[in-house]
Amino acid sequence: MLSTLQDLGSSALIILPTFIIVLSVVIFIHELGHFLVARWCGVRILTFSMGFGPELWHRIDKHGTRWRIAAVPLGGYVKFFGDENAASAPDRDKLDKMRAGERKVSFFGQPVHKRAAIVAAGPIANFLLTIAIFTASFYFLGRPVTEARVDTIVAGSAAEAAGFRVGDVVLSIDGSEVESFSDMQRTVRISPDTPLNITVRRDGQEVGLVATPQRQEVKDNFGQTHRIGMLGVSRSETSPGDIRHKAYGPIEAFVGGVKETWFVVDRTFAFIGGLIAGTESPDQLTGPIGIAKVSGQAAQMGVQYVVHLIAVLSVSIGLLNLFPIPLLDGGHLMYYAVEAVRGRPLSEKAQEFGFRIGIALILTLMIFATWNDLFGRGMS
Repeated sequence: MLSTLQDLGSSALIILPTFIIVLSVVIFIHELGHFLVARWCGVRILTFSMGFGPELWHRIDKHGTRWRIAAVPLGGYVKFFGDENAASAPDRDKLDKMRAGERKVSFFGQPVHKRAAIVAAGPIANFLLTIAIFTASFYFLGRPVTEARVDTIVAGSAAEAAGFRVGDVVLSIDGSEVESFSDMQRTVRISPDTPLNITVRRDGQEVGLVATPQRQEVKDNFGQTHRIGMLGVSRSETSPGDIRHKAYGPIEAFVGGVKETWFVVDRTFAFIGGLIAGTESPDQLTGPIGIAKVSGQAAQMGVQYVVHLIAVLSVSIGLLNLFPIPLLDGGHLMYYAVEAVRGRPLSEKAQEFGFRIGIALILTLMIFATWNDLFGRGMS
């Protein structure tokens, strides 16, 4: 914990502004999704808040919406007409006393499909932001591509056991084309203890191999510990002629952006599955302190890394919000699905009980993640 706090303290001038920028962009886009769809559905919006707690600034627009910035930049909310609080719980007393015209512009006066659309718009906006960032990166920057050639093989490694030879060029893994050495690394990293069918080019001929990457612990550029698969092969230092720059057209860049976004989603589900199966450790979960530290490190590496962090955090928050936990967007959607099937909403008592469970789960997760940030192995 001491080293983590020292790291945060010594770089506070970099960490805090970057953390606030990264989190604010992701939160703003999420809440903007709710806001825009609600406005399109004719719902009156009372408040659009960035942050919680004491108000630092506000402006009221022509529609009567109060745009505010609050002192604690760890979240945000959109409050609709008829809401009791920032969690969009209904104010039953007000709803019962509403006139027909007021109920028409209230959130809970909307048909269930409109309420579901408004709630789902937040996470969808996060996914769209991530796709947009990755698409722009491919289109404007392209990417360097280095041939997936094997120059060295570690003795006793998975590659040696599979029959790799120096000079082999990896062409595909499990039927998916491998364009570069980094493509091969990424596929191997996410496949520990999983047999992979690998096609290599050897002496002008294609050869099929089966390799099972060994699970190992490594630290990334941000000091985070990961359990990944390793083949035990590497490339020697490359000459300029070994690296080519791949450019992307608009459509190809968009497809690449969608694939990158899905990659993050897929890895998140794989991690959750690993937690359930016991192959992944919960000490890899991180909270606000961990995100703050990574934000500061990304800022020191350059703007491109900060933007990439925004993309990854955006899709992660969007996905988290879709989990069927009461209080999160996914919990609301679960309630609306039940309402659509039953033809009427759950009782107020049942919904309140669910929200209490949701609060308990979220607080437990936050406490556990913060504990990992301070004492966990990944933040040493």
